[in-house]
Amino acid sequence: MSVQIAPEETETERLVRRLAACSDGTGQLTALFFSDDTYDIAKAKHICGTCPVRSECLAGALERREPLGVWGGELFSDGHVIAYKRRRGRPPKHRAAEYLVVGGTQVLVTPEVRGPVTQSA
Repeated sequence: MSVQIAPEETETERLVRRLAACSDGTGQLTALFFSDDTYDIAKAKHICGTCPVRSECLAGALERREPLGVWGGELFSDGHVIAYKRRRGRPPKHRAAEYLVVGGTQVLVTPEVRGPVTQSA
């Protein structure tokens, strides 16, 4: 199965696509980069952090005003970069930090802390 490339794509865009860390040739990572799950988003951002064409990917996504997904290590929604994506429904009161293994590297994903942080005795 080969990837169809749009005729208006430039040689530079083809090179960026070929060198991208997310381009595994199978399409298996696609769901990860367009997921609503915060842990999938963290994994996708981690993969972008290892990518040699991260800045070109981000610049292209900004230019195209990508409607959603992780592009160049940033999360997009409605064509804009957003800091985080809130889950549907009521957020849990407490969520523990969790280690994920991405590409053989252990990554700590911590929940966002909102409001004043108090220390218990």
